[in-house]
Amino acid sequence: MSNQLKVYCKNINEYIDFTGGETVGDIGRRIADRLDFKPFCCQVNNKTEDLTFPLFAPKVIEFVHPSSETARRVYIHSLCMLLYRALYELYPGERLVIEHSLSRGYYCRMTGVVKPSGTMVSRLKEKMLQLVALDLPFERKERLRTDVIEIFRKQKLFNKVRLLETVHELYTVYYRLDGVCDTYYGPLVTSTGCLGVFDLQLHEDGMLLLGPDPVNISQPQQPLPQKKMFRAFQEHLQFNKIIGVDNVGELNETVDHRRTADLINVAEALHDKKIASIADDIAARYREGGARVVLIAGPSSSGKTTTTKRLAIYLMTNLLVPRMISLDNYFVDRTLTPRDETGDYDYESLYALDLEAFNKDLNDLIDGKEVSLPTYNFETGKRIYKGDKIKLGDNTVLLIEGIHGLNPQLTASIEDKMKYRVYVSALTTLSIDDHNWIPTTDNRLLRRIIRDHKYRGTSAIETIRRWPSVRRGEEKWIFPFQENADSTFNSSLIFELGVMKDYAMAILQGVPHDTPEYSEAYRLMKFLSFFAPIGERLIPPTSLLREFLGGSSFHY
Repeated sequence: MSNQLKVYCKNINEYIDFTGGETVGDIGRRIADRLDFKPFCCQVNNKTEDLTFPLFAPKVIEFVHPSSETARRVYIHSLCMLLYRALYELYPGERLVIEHSLSRGYYCRMTGVVKPSGTMVSRLKEKMLQLVALDLPFERKERLRTDVIEIFRKQKLFNKVRLLETVHELYTVYYRLDGVCDTYYGPLVTSTGCLGVFDLQLHEDGMLLLGPDPVNISQPQQPLPQKKMFRAFQEHLQFNKIIGVDNVGELNETVDHRRTADLINVAEALHDKKIASIADDIAARYREGGARVVLIAGPSSSGKTTTTKRLAIYLMTNLLVPRMISLDNYFVDRTLTPRDETGDYDYESLYALDLEAFNKDLNDLIDGKEVSLPTYNFETGKRIYKGDKIKLGDNTVLLIEGIHGLNPQLTASIEDKMKYRVYVSALTTLSIDDHNWIPTTDNRLLRRIIRDHKYRGTSAIETIRRWPSVRRGEEKWIFPFQENADSTFNSSLIFELGVMKDYAMAILQGVPHDTPEYSEAYRLMKFLSFFAPIGERLIPPTSLLREFLGGSSFHY
């Protein structure tokens, strides 16, 4: 009986014969002359796999271009293990913590006795390059969870131990590199020889690990100064340490021990305290003759709307009268919306707004005139007027909420003294474990999937399909201006992924397996599987999370 099988390769739109047990990497090498790139990973039945994935049955495969977000994620995770392997040898006993993305790279700390220095960073980088030159394999392994726990216990990776003890799976996938084991919740490249493009720099009191530049993957990314963002991250990381929840394993233990009510109350109180502090600062500047216009900006699903509404309440406690305008209501009609490079509507573009109408209304308001406010109908894609009027009186502060609030072009006609800028983003400081951070973009994407499904009738497929366009727009129109902020508000809540889990899983499970979007849906479901579910009963109606889940006491 023949064991000859066929796999369908989307890159070349052909069936390829293979023998059971061959890997997708074997297939890739056989058609290498027909690919115009060298792949790091592959989609197998719309799931991302490494190139050592064995084939025993017919599959649909597609080799992923190195410039894609999927390949970039695989590359960065592999770089992290390379760094860990170098540190494990050069500084035994030191603990590596990869905290979060920052300045176009990934901020890393060492928590032992060695203080990061230029010499230490240079040694680590040199060792990483030596490992690249050796072209050592990343060996994918799968063993009983209890066995893997013992492996990590011996390597003193106690946060990984804690996580594995709370997820209760039978088997665990991990990787081994030159005798050192680790997990990176997604595939890695086949060998260290693939990782020649990177940089490691001394940064603040730690290090910045930089991967390839997305525009030119043959060169490492150049860092972008983000001192305000760094301070915002560090403030919340300190909060995490105080409440004793630094990672998903500790969060799950909190759920198991029924301490979530305290966690929710403290996290919500932190939001209240920060918003109150921003309101106090605005009021102080107002009384000095400035801050007549407050601009609240941030990327998609960062919670700008609820932040604006809560800020309005605290401004009233400072004896100011807040009046609110949403920039979304100044979208041009959909047919006039600019297109991005892929041909999709570019709603993140500054020029998706009717700047002329907005600036006329803004100047009329500042001049004391009454203005009729528009409303944008997202279903019809048109701006309409319902008779809503606004006029600024004594002690009035105008709150303008929208993604472009920090862009100087938006309010170029208003002198700087009269503006106060607030940047809102879900700067997720909870980690999966020491070497796996939670990307802020994943947090926001899950919020958006839930909100769009619940309030806009948009499927997860459509939200996932549009997300790359949203991200490109953010990189171009939002992130370059975030350091212009007078205050930064971190809208993430340390418990929110546990609360969103059941909502998001139900929606993501509806994504058909035969669609390209299933790959991202599957990745997000795998990510959510690490979290113990948290019921929403204890979430207060004023919580920012209610903007996405429903049940808010605010009107949207």
